[in-house]
Amino acid sequence: MSDSRIKGFHAHVYFDASTQEQGRALCLEAASRFKLAMGRVHPGPVGPHPDGSCQLAFAPSVFADLVPWLALHRRGLVVFIHPITGNDLIDHRDFAMWMGAVRPLNLSVLSGSDTVYDIPED
Repeated sequence: MSDSRIKGFHAHVYFDASTQEQGRALCLEAASRFKLAMGRVHPGPVGPHPDGSCQLAFAPSVFADLVPWLALHRRGLVVFIHPITGNDLIDHRDFAMWMGAVRPLNLSVLSGSDTVYDIPED
């Protein structure tokens, strides 16, 4: 696979009811430090995600700074990261990266067809 196929990345910060504010604070801090788009805070499962979560969308150029920062600041939260190539199923299933426990995704809600996302530009 050529790196040019990667249009961006999503990092999904997972939390439960007792760590929701921690997850929100982590995402807000990331959004203040890095060029990224912070999604809504979902208190429960949404799409393929089994837990409450918040999505961070970012360009490939942000990866080398953001991902190590998340590793050092997640304080026990699970972070699921995947590239955006245009195929949600493959991105979530085959190209997944995890910080913390691997959580079971509901892949049945993802299609293998082309998907387009807005990613902050470099």
